[in-house]
Amino acid sequence: MPDLLGTSHEDTALTVKDRHAAMHFDLRQRICLLDHPPGAQLSETALAEEFGTSRTPVRRVLARLEEEGLVHSVHGVGTIVTDANIQELEQAYRLRVELTALTGRLDPVAPNSAFRRCWQNLIDRAADMIATGTPQSFTLLDMEVFETLLQLTANVPLQQVLERLYYKTKRLWLVRAIKAELDLNEEYRIFLHELEAIQIALRSDDLEAVAQIQRAHISMSFNRLLRCSDPRSGVAVSDGKERQ
Repeated sequence: MPDLLGTSHEDTALTVKDRHAAMHFDLRQRICLLDHPPGAQLSETALAEEFGTSRTPVRRVLARLEEEGLVHSVHGVGTIVTDANIQELEQAYRLRVELTALTGRLDPVAPNSAFRRCWQNLIDRAADMIATGTPQSFTLLDMEVFETLLQLTANVPLQQVLERLYYKTKRLWLVRAIKAELDLNEEYRIFLHELEAIQIALRSDDLEAVAQIQRAHISMSFNRLLRCSDPRSGVAVSDGKERQ
């Protein structure tokens, strides 16, 4: 709730909160883009100097990233970026698949004209990605798409859980893309098809359809990642079917 009196104490508190949020967003994005790759050590002193703050807020942000599974503390060593292991993250990915379907049923928010214009812009950029995209630029666009779609539910606990699961698993795709284990042109085309299908559902204000389209594409993307890790097998994560 806004401060109707406009006291300086509240303004200062908000400013501090915003700085912490910006630092968390920046570091999380660097980890997800592999600017800080798995195994990299994050120095509290260096980060405090970079962000122009003391070590205490840096320590709090690193603790939050550890809760989210992106870093872990090693006694006598410091804070280390966690590995992006598909076997370890499989359960998190499966949970993300199932929870995504709930965004169309729990406190859905009808898209307005501004949202629709934003979505068309995302589609245009996804189309350009086919000709000019890189794994990193695609990942950045995918992050923006995720954050945009998250606005279609007003259920805050669901938003928070999905955000944590998304960023916890996001690196899996980029690691394999950089290793040339994925057909990037095909990945970009599939992504564009997903955005276009969502746009059709948005025109009908069918948010359950939007959620189901997201769910299906997340599931198929994870299946492709699993096939990269074991080319001899196929999977079906969406319905809990056995691998074959």
